[in-house]
Amino acid sequence: MSLYKRGSTWWVRVTTPNGEQIRRSARTSQRKEAQEYHDRLRVELWRVHQLGDTPRRTWQEAVERWLTETHHKASHMDDIRHLRWLHPHLYGHYLDEITRDVIDQVTATRLRDGVTNATVNRLLQVLRAILNRAARDWEWLVKAPAVRLLREPKHRVRWLTHDEAASLLSELPPHLAEMARFSLATGLREANVTGLSWAQVDLERRVAWIHADQSKNQKPLPVPLNADAVVVLRRQVGQHPTWVFTFQGHPVGKANNHVWRKALVRAGITDFRWHDLRPTWASWHIQQGTPLHVLQELGGWSDIRMVQRYAHLSADHLAVYADRLSQLRVISTNPAQSGDDGNEKRLEERLLTV
Repeated sequence: MSLYKRGSTWWVRVTTPNGEQIRRSARTSQRKEAQEYHDRLRVELWRVHQLGDTPRRTWQEAVERWLTETHHKASHMDDIRHLRWLHPHLYGHYLDEITRDVIDQVTATRLRDGVTNATVNRLLQVLRAILNRAARDWEWLVKAPAVRLLREPKHRVRWLTHDEAASLLSELPPHLAEMARFSLATGLREANVTGLSWAQVDLERRVAWIHADQSKNQKPLPVPLNADAVVVLRRQVGQHPTWVFTFQGHPVGKANNHVWRKALVRAGITDFRWHDLRPTWASWHIQQGTPLHVLQELGGWSDIRMVQRYAHLSADHLAVYADRLSQLRVISTNPAQSGDDGNEKRLEERLLTV
């Protein structure tokens, strides 16, 4: 049969002129509309075969090609998570059917899930990247639609004090506690910790390294290991031949999980994610006097502006300038103590002329 139902939705089955069978959702519960979709599809396939028209590509074709070409990305698993959510909303759509209105509907639907604007934007950025590549690189679209991102609050810097960190570590199960300690000692991102292999570690030289295809900026990152990091790694030796951090003999796929969140509750820590271990590491460095350019190199940031978010946590380099005002000798601003109402006026004039 050329028309059939899956649940309440009609699907079409069409045989192309070269004998290939295509099954597509008509995205309707009305048989008449499904029949019209079927007829249009047959005409389109005939025009592609007989007249050489450019075939229309579907969203699922674009997703498959995107995942194949970007499997090396450090954020590959995050992309899959976003695409998994998008699947029921865009499956069966041709790329040229994903208009601004459709994208706005996707945005509104995701917001109804109660997530933040930032979470919605990460999803929209994946959608935009695929549509842009389909237009520019694959030539599957004449023009990619504009994808409007939502307004986000200015970037926050959420970090833990040493006491808060100690409290959190005490509430985590051993395998997560070790990973968190290593993150606090090195500033590495979650994916770089969970995916760290022994081939990337040299304990004798006290150094590890992140390959370019594992790095967010696509550049290799040397990671000097301090004493805390070395102690953590030595405790992992012999537990697995390949992976540094494991649980019950298997690598840990994701550290920011429900076990992590329950530990935060027990420790009394709110508004904190696994990713915030990296800002905590950076904040501790700044407070200990690490220069911004050194911190930039340690953290593998390509833009100094990413590091300047932490500059306010250290004012040591400003202290000498602040102390210059202490050269001003103020006797008193209280007339009752000085016994002379004119002293206050003269003091004000002096301050104004400094």
